[in-house]
Amino acid sequence: MAEIKNYTLNFGPQHPAAHGVLRLVLELDGEVVQRADPHIGLLHRATEKLAESKTYIQSLPYMDRLDYVSMMANEQAYCLAIEKLLQVDVPLRAQYIRVLFAEITRLLNHLLWLGAHGFDCGAMNILIYCFREREALFDMYEAVSGARMHAAYFRPGGVYRDLPDSMPQYQVSKIRNAKAIAQLNENRQGSLLDFIDDFCKNFPGQVDEYETLLTDNRIWKQRTVGIGVVTPERALNLGFSGAMLRGSGIAWDLRKKQPYDVYSLMDFDIPVGKTGDCYDRYLVRVAEMRQSNRIIQQCSAWLRANPGPVITDNHKIAAPAREAMKSNMEELIHHFKLFTEGFHVPEGEAYAAVEHPKGEFGIYIVSDGANKPYRLKIRAPGFAHLAGMDELTRGHMIADAVAIIGTMDIVFGEIDR
Repeated sequence: MAEIKNYTLNFGPQHPAAHGVLRLVLELDGEVVQRADPHIGLLHRATEKLAESKTYIQSLPYMDRLDYVSMMANEQAYCLAIEKLLQVDVPLRAQYIRVLFAEITRLLNHLLWLGAHGFDCGAMNILIYCFREREALFDMYEAVSGARMHAAYFRPGGVYRDLPDSMPQYQVSKIRNAKAIAQLNENRQGSLLDFIDDFCKNFPGQVDEYETLLTDNRIWKQRTVGIGVVTPERALNLGFSGAMLRGSGIAWDLRKKQPYDVYSLMDFDIPVGKTGDCYDRYLVRVAEMRQSNRIIQQCSAWLRANPGPVITDNHKIAAPAREAMKSNMEELIHHFKLFTEGFHVPEGEAYAAVEHPKGEFGIYIVSDGANKPYRLKIRAPGFAHLAGMDELTRGHMIADAVAIIGTMDIVFGEIDR
């Protein structure tokens, strides 16, 4: 009888469990993966090259589109790198707003990850539960920036504008009568902070619901326990960060180890795993959502008590108030110069990294003194995680490859930047 050789299978690039245009070339022995070769480049956007021909402010909206489920976290790293070069002071209130929205973004990311990862492994309900909460979080984005996803809200020197005093209301329509609309608008009667506080009060109970569906679920544990194990040493050597590193038991979190904005004033814990498998990484991310909720509540309480400016008063970097621009010639000139020419950044280089929902997201900028970067390099966390795909998948089944892609929480916008 002829000897059966390994055969090769294309997983993707149009695959519902590939989380983007990932082409994974699997070498199989029966249903066991012998080798997994991730092919990237099918989405390549040239973000880093585009930034060289755009002013610093014009490049900001590109950041939203890198990892398009962690929009403001990307903006935060970009703004921090520019602020390092400009040596500009960010008002304290702006820093609190940034931390508030960075954690709202972490919830947005982890909820999509949890819903999609559960869905990939065959749990359909969890996706609907997670999207229920994401709607409220998108409403917060929309209230503050006018956009539900690509906010462009963080700016060098602070944030675009202060938090609004009112929330948009649902209107009576053919689909919903006045009673149903009144019920939907119940928690929208106050300011954005009132809406956020209401969300934070209910959120721990909603996380309990996710855990009821998955944490002790026999099928979920069969799909994730002992799958894609990474030892602490290998996780460090492979350049893992975020939950991929903490799941292996290493308590590394930039918010604690290299604090930025006002994270040093926040009280929260770093959840870590023990065995470094898919199940541990799931538990770490669920625990992280609870910690993010704590940080959001602390920021909200401080912002209520402390009004103040939300962006630098240096009008060479930040636009003047609209009222001043329409009544003062000097401010009009500042406004015109800022949006046509942009600001010039002193010569030098800077690297700023944030604890992005997926890991360490860094922006490295080289400036030659012009109004646009000489060179911009993005350190995307998902890139290093995907590079470990072969090592994590070897010896597992095809179905486990899906669970491993899911546990990495990859988004292709940042990998094929």
